[in-house]
Amino acid sequence: MTLKDERYFIESVELMTGKHRYISLNSWASPQGASRPGISSGMRSRTLAAGLALLGFLLAGCGKKPKVRVPIAPVIGATEEGIASWYGHPYHGRRAANGEIYDMEKLTAAHRTLPFGTWVRVENLSNNRTVTVRINDRGPFVDGRIIDLSRAAAREIDMIGPGTAKVRLVVTARPQDAPAEDVYQVQVGAFREKKRAEKVRGEMRRRYKFAELAVREGEPPLWRVLVGEKVGIDEANELARKLRAEYGAAFVVRVDDAPAK
Repeated sequence: MTLKDERYFIESVELMTGKHRYISLNSWASPQGASRPGISSGMRSRTLAAGLALLGFLLAGCGKKPKVRVPIAPVIGATEEGIASWYGHPYHGRRAANGEIYDMEKLTAAHRTLPFGTWVRVENLSNNRTVTVRINDRGPFVDGRIIDLSRAAAREIDMIGPGTAKVRLVVTARPQDAPAEDVYQVQVGAFREKKRAEKVRGEMRRRYKFAELAVREGEPPLWRVLVGEKVGIDEANELARKLRAEYGAAFVVRVDDAPAK
């Protein structure tokens, strides 16, 4: 299971230096979010700024364009390949992004851009086992991963033990109430502390003019920082490339949350 990894990914920056390495932007805090004694908020801010500057330096030195995954088209027959993960506790019984209560024993999944209610066939490419799931949540927000399966779905394709697997997705049905138009923004972070999310939102507004928060209810809630106006997929991909060049982590996400105040 990969919940521990997910917990630290939420407030982390990925450095691509030949292999995956991670620097936690929450390194001055305990896993429960309580600050360690003797570390001031000013020091945490300076540490965050230094980490982002280091990230920009490393990415610039790579000599490669930041790669942004092109989202799968929300049409029947569209395909996507990448890494799947799964999630259960502590999310079981909590509200999913579409508003329903997440049940890890139902065949559902989280995806960043497919409309809620889309049905997707997932094939584990290591054993050819398949399962069909309904999209009812958002995520995963980890580079390289394309879908987060419920525990029941992961069990169907023999993925419980490994925790992740390379998969192929095929859209098999669209929701009857699919949105008339597809609009997207770029997510640059998700935080358990609203103040930290507000600080990042402020920085994004100064640099990119438009940024807002979207709250994911829970205990505690998750504050997502979304950058850019609500635009089509091409404009969102271009903005994501710019943000990755500066900050190293940016994901194109479908707009379906009301902005937080």
